[in-house]
Amino acid sequence: QVQLVESGGGLVQPGGSLRLSCAASGSTSRINVMGWFRQVPGKQRELVATATTNRMTNYADSVEGRFTVSRDNAKNTVDLLMDSLKPEDTAVYYCYVAVRSLGNPNTENHYWGQGTQVTVSS
Repeated sequence: QVQLVESGGGLVQPGGSLRLSCAASGSTSRINVMGWFRQVPGKQRELVATATTNRMTNYADSVEGRFTVSRDNAKNTVDLLMDSLKPEDTAVYYCYVAVRSLGNPNTENHYWGQGTQVTVSS
């Protein structure tokens, strides 16, 4: 199994920046995707940004150009640099990892961090 520890959430003003960090530990040798999702009460959890082991990235349209996801495969960490923050970015942000199964490479196990609150308000 994989354990995820998140840090970096908090309160920021519109237009400000914030960096979220996530460190994975445990059975990390077969991690495929690492990234971030977010969720607002009453809404579905949505993808924010992900990165594969070869650093191919995927961003939600709402954050493209403002957020940057980066990962360090050796350290098993993934960061989310958030710039030009907007009030609508307010959400609980969850670190996410997908781990390929040893028994079946086509199967992935999914792990989530505990969530960290990001609030954008003046």
